[in-house]
Amino acid sequence: MRIDLHTHSTASDGTLSPAEIIVAAGAAGLDVVALTDHDSTAGWDEAVAALSSGGPAVRLVRGMEMSTIARGEDGRPVPVHLLAYLFDPAHEAFAAERRRLRAERGTRLRTMAERMAADGLPVDADEIMAAAGPSAGRPHLARALLEAGVVVSIGEAFESILAPSSPYYLDKADTDIADAITLIDRAGGVSVLAHPLARARGRLIDLDHVRELAAPARLGGTLAGIEVDHPDHNSADRSALRELASELGLITTGSSDFHGENKSTRLGENTTCPDQYAALVGQATGISVLGGRDGDGAA
Repeated sequence: MRIDLHTHSTASDGTLSPAEIIVAAGAAGLDVVALTDHDSTAGWDEAVAALSSGGPAVRLVRGMEMSTIARGEDGRPVPVHLLAYLFDPAHEAFAAERRRLRAERGTRLRTMAERMAADGLPVDADEIMAAAGPSAGRPHLARALLEAGVVVSIGEAFESILAPSSPYYLDKADTDIADAITLIDRAGGVSVLAHPLARARGRLIDLDHVRELAAPARLGGTLAGIEVDHPDHNSADRSALRELASELGLITTGSSDFHGENKSTRLGENTTCPDQYAALVGQATGISVLGGRDGDGAA
């Protein structure tokens, strides 16, 4: 089986629609694909409809990438992404937190765009917000800057105008990672730490904090896995994360973190081992995997 557990659609900051993700996953030879848009389940229904309308025989894992705050290596708070899989979207406390996060995203994006426009940069906050949809983020602003000719690539936008050192940058109030894991657990989902050693993105989570989050005696939910095979992890970091996962008894996943044209990575560029996928699905009690050649969504 070829399994990619981290992709983004136009429901957040990708360039393919949820239905197109399903079609592209089939064309890439994937057996399983997870849709994990930022802080949103808005793309789930379209992806499910693509499966039921005679689309490719792939299995769909419905998930999300959540914006959280953890303890950094330097002891200061650091933004960290947490993948949440197969949770019940109707769980009210978790749904309320997702709504809050999306509101934070929208406020941040509009404020950043308005600051740029006030300084004469050719961006329109209203147009960007209209294009961004339910899960607004910096990639939408990066694309607007690219289309206006301010930068020559999405990467340049993130390295300059959108970087944390930029006067236009604005923090947002993300969810404490321990609280996020508890919410995911109570909604019947499975939590996996996303690309924890993606050094090019900036400061990293303290790995001792990962150990604390994975401790069986921790009150609330417990971290279930680590994304090991990711385009932003080098071979040494993958080995280190695999050892950490073995030490803690965590699931290890692999993925492309596919964003369509917003990134150069391909669907299926990294994949998850079938036994690890089966372990992840086996822990979930919120919702089921859908689709597949046998039609039952079984692992």
